[in-house]
Amino acid sequence: MKSIWLSTIATLFFFPAIEKNHQSPIFQVASRPVQNIFIITIDGYRWQEVFTGADPQLINDKKFCDDAATMSMMYAALSPDERRKKLMPFFWNVIASKGVLYGNRQYGNKVNVANPYALSYPGYSEMLTGTVDISISSNKKRNNPNKNILEYLSTIKDFKDSVAVFASWNVFPYIFNAANNSLPVNSGYEKRDVENSTVQFLQRAEEMVEEKEDTRYDDLTFLLAKEYVKKHKPRVLFLGFGETDEFAHQGRYDAYLQKANSIDKMIGDLWYLIQTTHGYRNNTVFLITTDHGRGNKKNRWTSHGSFISGSSQTWLAAIGPGIPAYGEMKEENQFHQQQLAETVASILGQQFLITR
Repeated sequence: MKSIWLSTIATLFFFPAIEKNHQSPIFQVASRPVQNIFIITIDGYRWQEVFTGADPQLINDKKFCDDAATMSMMYAALSPDERRKKLMPFFWNVIASKGVLYGNRQYGNKVNVANPYALSYPGYSEMLTGTVDISISSNKKRNNPNKNILEYLSTIKDFKDSVAVFASWNVFPYIFNAANNSLPVNSGYEKRDVENSTVQFLQRAEEMVEEKEDTRYDDLTFLLAKEYVKKHKPRVLFLGFGETDEFAHQGRYDAYLQKANSIDKMIGDLWYLIQTTHGYRNNTVFLITTDHGRGNKKNRWTSHGSFISGSSQTWLAAIGPGIPAYGEMKEENQFHQQQLAETVASILGQQFLITR
């Protein structure tokens, strides 16, 4: 379960909201606007694993990893470069050669949340609305009062009925304020009326899950999203994976690594589908990021929040037409998650003005 108690403490302090009606994009596509964009998030996944692979201390600690021998065989290596390629081969064999990755703090290339809470709802709200709303201080299920980039795009003629959300965590309908707009949000273990036989099969699989937590199995979320993409071909898709954060909170570093590796494969599978589908091929950008970081010390990696060092540290990866093939960024710089909304708009040739 996601921890929320730190947000209550944080609200006792004064954190000035960052008020702007326009944020500069992190980067812009090199040529014409891109037709389609997929925004993919990996909940609570640290930059350390993205850029250096499995942590040798954690993978060999019985407290966090039951079968160190197997995990070491799968993900351990002498150098960070080798470890990260073993853990996330799509990231480091494809994105690193054809796209760009931000957030390796070893080079001073930093991405952070701007909100003071370093929790999931505030993080997703920041990246999707382009603003820091201090009143959004926990993971409580309440409708987001701020307009998000997907909601904005869905009102534009060219994107009408072509924006969709698939997410594992069942709080996303509130983050996207789905009750008050037309965004189709598929999240958690919710019941839906469908006609597609494959989706009906997947929903029966959902029904067989005995203990339905707040976060649906990422594999089910991915398969549902993939079927939707094949049938409806949305121009804008949000795909939110969630089990990395759940396993981290449980202190299961082995499961956390396994899920990250699985998500890397799913992203690669989706990229292959896009590159072999007319209308998507060479016309679609993947923007991949996370909602918050985690503790950067051995005994704090399971948690995140206002007073846990490392919790605000995030990362960003992108691949697609017009995305500069810079690979791993090694220049000192500072970016924030609140710049992502305008980055998405810029890629699509739009401008997203923040409204509060």
